[in-house]
Amino acid sequence: MGTDKKFIVEKQKYSGETKVISLRIPKDMLTDIDVLAEKTGRKRNEVVMLALEYALENLETKE
Repeated sequence: MGTDKKFIVEKQKYSGETKVISLRIPKDMLTDIDVLAEKTGRKRNEVVMLALEYALENLETKE
């Protein structure tokens, strides 16, 4: 399953007031996020926010 899509880090889109949320994810996914954060020198929160922003911009819904 090949894809040409890249996860490109661009200028921050969202700013201003933030909100704390709680989220349950599998332990192995959290490990992957932490590895990526360590590798890129970013905080876990930044990696999650970038992934969510990417998903929101590239999401397709079916009715």
